[in-house]
Amino acid sequence: MLNEWLLALARFLAAQDWSISLHESIYMYGWIESVHVLTLTVFLGMLFLIDLRMLGWAMPSVSAEALAARLDRPMLLGFLVMVISGLLLYYAIPVRTTQSVWFRMKVVLMLAAGVNAWLFRRRMRASSHDWTGSSVAPLRFRVGAGLSLLLWSGVVFTGRAIAYDWFDCHKPLSTVMLWAAGCVDELATR
Repeated sequence: MLNEWLLALARFLAAQDWSISLHESIYMYGWIESVHVLTLTVFLGMLFLIDLRMLGWAMPSVSAEALAARLDRPMLLGFLVMVISGLLLYYAIPVRTTQSVWFRMKVVLMLAAGVNAWLFRRRMRASSHDWTGSSVAPLRFRVGAGLSLLLWSGVVFTGRAIAYDWFDCHKPLSTVMLWAAGCVDELATR
């Protein structure tokens, strides 16, 4: 049911003139992809620096609270531009992207990273901040930081793998992989 709905939405988007123009553009798709990758590096560079500080692996003499406060605004700006450019990349090739097992894994990892970030920020604001001067954060913050590093590394890996067609619907795949990739038409013929 969900796969059918996602594919119908993707087909609707693919039929839009702007989607076709963006996909067939000689330069625009490449520019958007470049912006996406560059803002990804800005966002992740700052996020990883904060996470590594929380783990006590980088800049132990700098206050974790001060570092997070200083990098928060540019990190969120990078995140916003990264999300907008990512949505445009999806809009340019919605059917193939929707039917990519890598894209689906990336979305799940991004949702998990978002929940982790929300919990991390909530705990950070609720904490007494008496630990921010120490070189290592309390265990709950270290676990959140380690999970953040792991999840965002997975997002980068799966995002990069979208470009490859190892599990595309036009290839012979197992029923499980056809389902995971959202290959609705191929499953219907089995």
